[in-house]
Amino acid sequence: MSSEVSQEDEALRDICFEIEKRYPVIFLEIGTDKDHVHFLVQSIPAYSVSRLAKLIKSITAREIFFRCPHVKKQLWGGEFWSDGYYAGTVGKQGNEMTVAKYVKEQGREAEYIQLHKRPLQLELDL
Repeated sequence: MSSEVSQEDEALRDICFEIEKRYPVIFLEIGTDKDHVHFLVQSIPAYSVSRLAKLIKSITAREIFFRCPHVKKQLWGGEFWSDGYYAGTVGKQGNEMTVAKYVKEQGREAEYIQLHKRPLQLELDL
């Protein structure tokens, strides 16, 4: 597993931590590979998956472009995120390890950089 963390990766991780302070979401895992970002996120049931995706994508794109303006010039069409996303859900009876394994295996293992990891919280104090 690569351990080289870029300025952009660090900015993304910091932005996610700032999102946690403002919204009922916890980033359990944040990882990147060459051209993808992978999140394992925990939130409250009142926040739909689509609402979480929109929230995370809009804030991270705006902040990355602000903090790392060179990124926008490197992207095709200046878009940080593609239109789609994959989301899988886990409830109290679900298997967090299965989802975490899926997140990690989506990247090319040699290129996957784990930026952050914490355990699932059974009770959220958000």
